[in-house]
Amino acid sequence: MKKTLTLLHSNDLHGDFLAEKVDEKLTGGVSMLSGYISKVRKEEKNVLYAISGDMFKGSLIDQEYRGISTIEIMNLLAPDVVTLGNHEVDYGLAHLLFLEKCAKFPIINANMFLTSNGTRLFNSHKIIEIDGMKIMFIGILTEDVLEYTRNEKLISTLVGIKDAAEEVGRICMAYQTVDIDLTVLLTHIGWENDQKLAAQLDPDWGVDLIIGGHSHTLIDKPAEVNGIPIVQAAVGTDQIGRFDLVINTDTNSIDSYKWQLIPINADNCPRDLELEKVVNDYKSTTDAVYEQVLTRLDGVYTQLRRNRDSQLGHLFTDIVKEGTGVDIVFISSGAIRGQQLGEVVTKGDLRKVFPYDNKVVEFKLTGKQLRDALMWMFRDESIDAPDDGGEFYQLSKGVKVVYNQQEHRIETLELNGRAVQDDDVIKVAMGDFHYNNIESFLKLSKDDIKKNGTVKTLSSSDYIIVEERMSGVPLIRVNKEERITIK
Repeated sequence: MKKTLTLLHSNDLHGDFLAEKVDEKLTGGVSMLSGYISKVRKEEKNVLYAISGDMFKGSLIDQEYRGISTIEIMNLLAPDVVTLGNHEVDYGLAHLLFLEKCAKFPIINANMFLTSNGTRLFNSHKIIEIDGMKIMFIGILTEDVLEYTRNEKLISTLVGIKDAAEEVGRICMAYQTVDIDLTVLLTHIGWENDQKLAAQLDPDWGVDLIIGGHSHTLIDKPAEVNGIPIVQAAVGTDQIGRFDLVINTDTNSIDSYKWQLIPINADNCPRDLELEKVVNDYKSTTDAVYEQVLTRLDGVYTQLRRNRDSQLGHLFTDIVKEGTGVDIVFISSGAIRGQQLGEVVTKGDLRKVFPYDNKVVEFKLTGKQLRDALMWMFRDESIDAPDDGGEFYQLSKGVKVVYNQQEHRIETLELNGRAVQDDDVIKVAMGDFHYNNIESFLKLSKDDIKKNGTVKTLSSSDYIIVEERMSGVPLIRVNKEERITIK
């Protein structure tokens, strides 16, 4: 027997709740997104809506309420199933488990578990019955979550594509006797990794679709690997993915499908006024808090590429350096979430561009360790990667580094005008998340670092240092000299 199913999907919403005007046309926002989903649910017989991770982080409404506002808004959006993304753990694991209790929709993940006994923290899958069909969704998370939960000593995750494929196989084989008509992987591992994962799936496991997220990839048609269509719906609420499927329930397979990326705009999406009211209530509260002017910059500061020296990097590292008194501050380019700031800086502007609260950790490096760390940062796959690739750090004033990429060597490494020697001892500060992961991010041994002296926490929040020091001066000027030169 053949039956139809319309499967709508989003990913990486990142708190993108509000519509914006693009070419004089209202675009995006959860009000029109909800309106489109409701319209399809009325027009089609069998409709499911899934989200492939990263509901959180990206808007002031989400950050001010630590995701509670997002869960309330998502409850009104009423997805049928959601998988975790890496930003779901940004507010901490305990808070995530609290938010799950607030959700009226199922949140699934197959490969996040307690290290002590292997118990999964979430249901690995969800089987939804609709019109006599059984649709199984399995959630797979990016390996990045392992990095974000390093402080959670009891938590681990499968990190390799091969491990993820084997986990999918176990779940599929365990439920084949339930007569599953369609099996969908909701992944948050990125477009390229989705294709690698699909190539490792045994056809006997019966995986029919992969709906992904994490890489914010905009596509015009599905990729097909190992006979499995793979899709993603870019980022935010400006669009939604739509599968119109014909399912053969006798063979438990897709007979045919059509996939589209539907624009969310006023032309084809009615507004959900009830949901809009909830969003506007949150917005009015956050606006009152975040419209406060902190300071003025002497220009518009930018970070156009994450793996290059940036003006915003200079701004934040210098402020933290002044607040801590260390020799060098490292701030990850990935912690800077906007491309520009200024000239007038409000509290909301700052929070959007510098959203994370990290403890500031002080430790000592020898000159040789500093050089080794920078050599790892300058490896080709990092500095030649697309904007979201690699782990690249911005450095505070007084540092001058010249790296010759063709010869793979550092030509110049100076601190305050003096060449750094191998046996120098340098006080360094960085966020605790990055210090906790320094062995993978910069290939430095924590045991070796501790031999140089005590590791200590200087501040509970780098964001508070920046906000407080910005609010205390009417105008900020930062030395705009190039600190990191890649030849």
